[in-house]
Amino acid sequence: MKKIKLDVYTLLKKIRDTKPVVHHLTNWVTIYDCANIIKVIGASPVMSHAKEEVAEMARLASSLVLNIGTLDREFIESMKIAAVSANQKGIPVVLDVCGAGATQFRDKKSFELLDEAGIDIIKGNVSEIARICGEDIRTRGVDAAEVVKDMIGLAKELARKRECIVVVTAKDDIVTDGSKTYVIKNGHPMMPSIVGTGCMAASIIGAFAAVEHDLVYASAAALVCFEVAAECAVKKSSGPGTFKEKLFDCIFHLDKKILDKMQKIEA
Repeated sequence: MKKIKLDVYTLLKKIRDTKPVVHHLTNWVTIYDCANIIKVIGASPVMSHAKEEVAEMARLASSLVLNIGTLDREFIESMKIAAVSANQKGIPVVLDVCGAGATQFRDKKSFELLDEAGIDIIKGNVSEIARICGEDIRTRGVDAAEVVKDMIGLAKELARKRECIVVVTAKDDIVTDGSKTYVIKNGHPMMPSIVGTGCMAASIIGAFAAVEHDLVYASAAALVCFEVAAECAVKKSSGPGTFKEKLFDCIFHLDKKILDKMQKIEA
Protein backbone atom coordinates (compact mmCIF):
# COMPACT_ATOMS: atom_id res chain seq x y z
CA MET A 1 0.00 0.00 0.00
CA LYS A 2 1.12 3.58 -0.59
CA LYS A 3 0.32 6.94 0.95
CA ILE A 4 -2.45 8.89 -0.75
CA LYS A 5 -4.45 12.07 -0.20
CA LEU A 6 -8.24 12.35 -0.29
CA ASP A 7 -10.22 15.54 -0.82
CA VAL A 8 -11.90 15.14 2.54
CA TYR A 9 -12.77 18.79 2.99
CA THR A 10 -15.05 18.88 -0.08
CA LEU A 11 -17.31 16.27 1.52
CA LEU A 12 -17.20 18.02 4.90
CA LYS A 13 -18.22 21.28 3.23
CA LYS A 14 -21.06 19.49 1.43
CA ILE A 15 -22.36 18.26 4.79
CA ARG A 16 -22.16 21.76 6.23
CA ASP A 17 -23.90 23.27 3.20
CA THR A 18 -26.72 20.72 2.80
CA LYS A 19 -27.22 19.65 6.45
CA PRO A 20 -28.44 16.10 5.68
CA VAL A 21 -30.77 14.40 8.15
CA VAL A 22 -29.13 11.37 9.77
CA HIS A 23 -31.71 9.08 11.36
CA HIS A 24 -30.42 7.06 14.34
CA LEU A 25 -31.60 4.01 16.20
CA THR A 26 -28.63 3.87 18.46
CA ASN A 27 -27.00 3.03 21.75
CA TRP A 28 -28.82 4.58 24.75
CA VAL A 29 -25.49 5.06 26.56
CA THR A 30 -24.06 7.27 23.81
CA ILE A 31 -27.15 8.67 22.07
CA TYR A 32 -26.50 12.19 23.37
CA ASP A 33 -22.93 12.15 22.08
CA CYS A 34 -24.01 10.76 18.70
CA ALA A 35 -26.59 13.52 18.30
CA ASN A 36 -24.05 16.19 19.23
CA ILE A 37 -21.31 14.88 16.96
CA ILE A 38 -23.72 14.99 14.02
CA LYS A 39 -24.75 18.52 14.93
CA VAL A 40 -21.21 19.89 15.29
CA ILE A 41 -20.07 18.37 12.01
CA GLY A 42 -22.90 20.23 10.31
CA ALA A 43 -25.62 17.64 9.71
CA SER A 44 -29.03 17.22 11.38
CA PRO A 45 -29.56 14.34 13.85
CA VAL A 46 -32.85 12.53 14.46
CA MET A 47 -32.95 9.94 17.26
CA SER A 48 -36.24 8.15 16.58
CA HIS A 49 -36.86 4.53 17.61
CA ALA A 50 -40.62 3.91 18.03
CA LYS A 51 -41.95 1.22 15.69
CA GLU A 52 -44.92 3.43 14.94
CA GLU A 53 -42.80 6.13 13.27
CA VAL A 54 -39.39 4.79 12.22
CA ALA A 55 -40.43 3.94 8.65
CA GLU A 56 -41.81 7.41 8.12
CA MET A 57 -38.79 9.04 9.74
CA ALA A 58 -36.38 7.04 7.58
CA ARG A 59 -38.17 8.35 4.50
CA LEU A 60 -37.35 11.90 5.65
CA ALA A 61 -33.67 11.14 6.17
CA SER A 62 -30.59 11.05 3.96
CA SER A 63 -29.00 8.12 5.80
CA LEU A 64 -29.78 5.68 8.62
CA VAL A 65 -27.44 4.63 11.43
CA LEU A 66 -28.21 1.50 13.48
CA ASN A 67 -26.23 0.63 16.63
CA ILE A 68 -26.96 -2.52 18.67
CA GLY A 69 -25.08 -1.39 21.78
CA THR A 70 -28.16 -1.47 24.02
CA LEU A 71 -30.40 -3.86 22.16
CA ASP A 72 -33.62 -5.65 23.00
CA ARG A 73 -36.09 -7.51 20.78
CA GLU A 74 -38.42 -4.55 20.25
CA PHE A 75 -35.53 -2.22 19.44
CA ILE A 76 -34.21 -4.66 16.84
CA GLU A 77 -37.66 -4.91 15.26
CA SER A 78 -37.73 -1.11 14.98
CA MET A 79 -34.31 -1.27 13.31
CA LYS A 80 -35.56 -3.77 10.75
CA ILE A 81 -38.58 -1.61 9.93
CA ALA A 82 -36.43 1.51 9.58
CA ALA A 83 -33.84 -0.30 7.45
CA VAL A 84 -36.44 -1.67 5.03
CA SER A 85 -37.90 1.83 4.68
CA ALA A 86 -34.42 3.23 4.05
CA ASN A 87 -33.79 0.52 1.46
CA GLN A 88 -37.01 1.44 -0.32
CA LYS A 89 -35.97 5.10 -0.42
CA GLY A 90 -32.45 4.18 -1.51
CA ILE A 91 -30.55 5.88 1.30
CA PRO A 92 -27.45 4.28 2.88
CA VAL A 93 -27.77 2.18 6.03
CA VAL A 94 -24.89 1.94 8.50
CA LEU A 95 -24.87 -0.90 11.05
CA ASP A 96 -22.55 -0.64 14.04
CA VAL A 97 -22.30 -4.22 15.35
CA CYS A 98 -21.46 -2.89 18.82
CA GLY A 99 -20.61 -5.76 21.16
CA ALA A 100 -20.93 -8.52 18.58
CA GLY A 101 -19.12 -11.54 19.96
CA ALA A 102 -20.07 -10.82 23.56
CA THR A 103 -23.30 -12.87 23.73
CA GLN A 104 -25.21 -15.32 21.56
CA PHE A 105 -28.26 -13.03 21.59
CA ARG A 106 -26.23 -10.10 20.27
CA ASP A 107 -24.69 -12.25 17.55
CA LYS A 108 -28.10 -13.60 16.52
CA LYS A 109 -29.63 -10.15 16.22
CA SER A 110 -26.65 -8.83 14.25
CA PHE A 111 -27.09 -11.59 11.69
CA GLU A 112 -30.86 -11.07 11.58
CA LEU A 113 -30.33 -7.42 10.64
CA LEU A 114 -27.79 -8.36 8.00
CA ASP A 115 -30.03 -11.07 6.55
CA GLU A 116 -33.38 -9.27 6.66
CA ALA A 117 -32.44 -5.76 5.49
CA GLY A 118 -30.01 -4.17 3.09
CA ILE A 119 -27.00 -2.96 5.09
CA ASP A 120 -24.62 -0.76 3.10
CA ILE A 121 -21.87 -0.26 5.70
CA ILE A 122 -20.94 -2.65 8.53
CA LYS A 123 -18.80 -0.96 11.17
CA GLY A 124 -17.11 -2.48 14.22
CA ASN A 125 -13.87 -2.97 16.09
CA VAL A 126 -11.53 -5.85 15.26
CA SER A 127 -13.21 -8.50 17.41
CA GLU A 128 -16.74 -7.41 16.45
CA ILE A 129 -15.95 -7.64 12.75
CA ALA A 130 -14.07 -10.91 13.22
CA ARG A 131 -17.17 -12.37 14.90
CA ILE A 132 -19.42 -11.19 12.07
CA CYS A 133 -16.95 -12.89 9.72
CA GLY A 134 -17.68 -16.14 11.55
CA GLU A 135 -14.54 -16.32 13.67
CA ASP A 136 -14.77 -17.87 17.16
CA ILE A 137 -14.13 -14.60 19.01
CA ARG A 138 -15.44 -13.37 22.35
CA THR A 139 -15.66 -9.60 22.64
CA ARG A 140 -15.00 -8.07 26.07
CA GLY A 141 -18.35 -6.32 26.45
CA VAL A 142 -18.06 -3.55 23.88
CA ASP A 143 -14.25 -3.36 24.03
CA ALA A 144 -12.19 -5.08 21.38
CA ALA A 145 -10.57 -8.41 22.18
CA GLU A 146 -7.27 -9.36 20.60
CA VAL A 147 -7.60 -10.92 17.15
CA VAL A 148 -4.61 -12.73 15.67
CA LYS A 149 -5.86 -12.66 12.09
CA ASP A 150 -5.30 -10.81 8.84
CA MET A 151 -8.01 -8.19 9.42
CA ILE A 152 -7.69 -6.69 5.95
CA GLY A 153 -8.27 -10.14 4.48
CA LEU A 154 -11.23 -10.80 6.79
CA ALA A 155 -12.78 -7.41 6.06
CA LYS A 156 -12.45 -7.90 2.32
CA GLU A 157 -14.00 -11.35 2.54
CA LEU A 158 -16.96 -10.03 4.56
CA ALA A 159 -17.43 -7.10 2.17
CA ARG A 160 -17.59 -9.43 -0.82
CA LYS A 161 -19.89 -11.88 0.94
CA ARG A 162 -22.33 -9.22 2.13
CA GLU A 163 -21.87 -6.92 -0.89
CA CYS A 164 -21.28 -3.93 1.35
CA ILE A 165 -18.60 -1.69 2.81
CA VAL A 166 -16.78 -2.96 5.91
CA VAL A 167 -15.20 -0.53 8.36
CA VAL A 168 -12.85 -1.86 11.04
CA THR A 169 -11.80 0.61 13.73
CA ALA A 170 -8.45 -0.07 15.37
CA LYS A 171 -5.04 1.57 15.75
CA ASP A 172 -5.04 1.55 11.95
CA ASP A 173 -8.58 1.63 10.55
CA ILE A 174 -9.63 -0.44 7.54
CA VAL A 175 -12.28 0.56 5.01
CA THR A 176 -12.99 -1.83 2.13
CA ASP A 177 -15.60 -2.94 -0.37
CA GLY A 178 -13.67 -6.15 -1.03
CA SER A 179 -11.75 -4.58 -3.89
CA LYS A 180 -10.78 -1.02 -3.02
CA THR A 181 -9.24 -0.66 0.45
CA TYR A 182 -8.14 2.32 2.52
CA VAL A 183 -6.12 2.20 5.74
CA ILE A 184 -6.47 5.29 7.94
CA LYS A 185 -3.61 5.90 10.36
CA ASN A 186 -5.00 8.94 12.15
CA GLY A 187 -6.38 8.95 15.70
CA HIS A 188 -4.91 8.85 19.19
CA PRO A 189 -4.72 6.37 22.12
CA MET A 190 -6.86 8.78 24.16
CA MET A 191 -9.91 7.89 22.06
CA PRO A 192 -10.71 4.54 23.75
CA SER A 193 -10.40 6.18 27.17
CA ILE A 194 -13.90 7.64 26.86
CA VAL A 195 -17.14 5.78 26.15
CA GLY A 196 -18.70 6.44 22.77
CA THR A 197 -15.94 7.18 20.28
CA GLY A 198 -16.88 4.10 18.26
CA CYS A 199 -20.56 5.06 18.26
CA MET A 200 -19.71 8.62 17.25
CA ALA A 201 -17.55 7.30 14.41
CA ALA A 202 -20.54 5.36 13.05
CA SER A 203 -22.66 8.52 13.21
CA ILE A 204 -20.08 10.54 11.30
CA ILE A 205 -19.86 7.79 8.69
CA GLY A 206 -23.63 8.13 8.33
CA ALA A 207 -23.28 11.87 7.71
CA PHE A 208 -20.64 11.41 5.03
CA ALA A 209 -22.56 8.56 3.40
CA ALA A 210 -25.53 10.92 3.13
CA VAL A 211 -23.63 13.19 0.73
CA GLU A 212 -21.37 10.80 -1.20
CA HIS A 213 -22.44 7.79 -3.29
CA ASP A 214 -18.96 6.20 -3.17
CA LEU A 215 -19.37 4.72 0.29
CA VAL A 216 -15.78 3.49 0.57
CA TYR A 217 -14.59 7.03 -0.02
CA ALA A 218 -17.26 8.47 2.27
CA SER A 219 -16.38 6.11 5.12
CA ALA A 220 -12.66 6.79 4.84
CA ALA A 221 -13.23 10.56 4.73
CA ALA A 222 -15.47 10.35 7.81
CA LEU A 223 -12.82 8.55 9.84
CA VAL A 224 -10.15 11.02 8.75
CA CYS A 225 -12.27 13.94 9.97
CA PHE A 226 -13.08 12.31 13.28
CA GLU A 227 -9.56 11.15 14.00
CA VAL A 228 -7.77 14.30 12.86
CA ALA A 229 -10.09 16.19 15.22
CA ALA A 230 -9.12 13.76 17.98
CA GLU A 231 -5.43 14.44 17.37
CA CYS A 232 -6.11 18.18 17.59
CA ALA A 233 -8.21 17.75 20.74
CA VAL A 234 -5.48 15.84 22.59
CA LYS A 235 -3.11 18.78 22.21
CA LYS A 236 -5.60 20.98 24.08
CA SER A 237 -6.60 18.43 26.75
CA SER A 238 -5.36 17.42 30.19
CA GLY A 239 -7.25 14.12 30.38
CA PRO A 240 -10.33 12.21 29.14
CA GLY A 241 -12.85 14.79 30.36
CA THR A 242 -11.33 17.78 28.62
CA PHE A 243 -10.48 15.60 25.62
CA LYS A 244 -14.16 14.87 25.02
CA GLU A 245 -15.05 18.55 25.35
CA LYS A 246 -12.29 19.62 22.97
CA LEU A 247 -13.17 16.85 20.49
CA PHE A 248 -16.49 18.51 19.70
CA ASP A 249 -14.81 21.90 19.36
CA CYS A 250 -12.10 20.58 17.07
CA ILE A 251 -14.58 18.84 14.77
CA PHE A 252 -16.56 22.06 14.54
CA HIS A 253 -13.42 24.00 13.53
CA LEU A 254 -12.00 21.53 10.98
CA ASP A 255 -10.88 23.21 7.78
CA LYS A 256 -9.19 22.27 4.52
CA LYS A 257 -5.70 23.23 5.68
CA ILE A 258 -5.87 20.99 8.76
CA LEU A 259 -7.37 18.03 6.90
CA ASP A 260 -4.94 18.21 3.98
CA LYS A 261 -1.95 18.51 6.28
CA MET A 262 -2.83 15.90 8.92
CA GLN A 263 -4.57 13.08 7.06
CA LYS A 264 -2.67 9.78 6.98
CA ILE A 265 -4.16 7.36 4.46
CA GLU A 266 -2.81 4.40 2.53
CA ALA A 267 -4.41 2.57 -0.37
